[in-house]
Amino acid sequence: MVIQALKEIGKESVTANEINIVLKHLKKEKADYLEHDINLVPEWIRVIMRKTLNDKKMAKELNLSISPVHERIKRQEKSGAIKKHVALLDKRTVGKPITAICLVSLRFHYEGFIDKFGTQISELKEVQECYHVAGKVDFFLKINVSGLDDYHEFIRLKLSKIANVGVLESYFVLIEVTNSTEIYF
Repeated sequence: MVIQALKEIGKESVTANEINIVLKHLKKEKADYLEHDINLVPEWIRVIMRKTLNDKKMAKELNLSISPVHERIKRQEKSGAIKKHVALLDKRTVGKPITAICLVSLRFHYEGFIDKFGTQISELKEVQECYHVAGKVDFFLKINVSGLDDYHEFIRLKLSKIANVGVLESYFVLIEVTNSTEIYF
């Protein structure tokens, strides 16, 4: 049964390790598949983690009833593999059509300054994403605002008021080519 199931999802050859991983999941034993090669993860987990579907649609795609799909999703949430469920909003519809990428360089790079900047920036509702990066700048910010005047006010009244900010460099998105929270594996 396990070999046939793996072949149905495109696995032409099956290793003993793959069979054991699938059997662990089928027996509902606690198996930490994240320690294994991601290619060995059973297809039902891949489908659950690759897509944000309603339970009914996902159950149909996996050829299962809704209850087992819901249980599997809950297990993935509990294990930490699924952090949260999100909806991608149309930024124009919600009145935030301008996306700015702001590169921030700090004056000083002591651990306390970096941590403090992270804490302060996470309190600014305009900042959708913030990454501490290696390279010529220290932080990469993604900011959504209603217009250039709003962005100017954000920089002038909020971002530039954070202690230790040295240089700001802004870029404005002309066309969003892709936008996803999906991690493909």
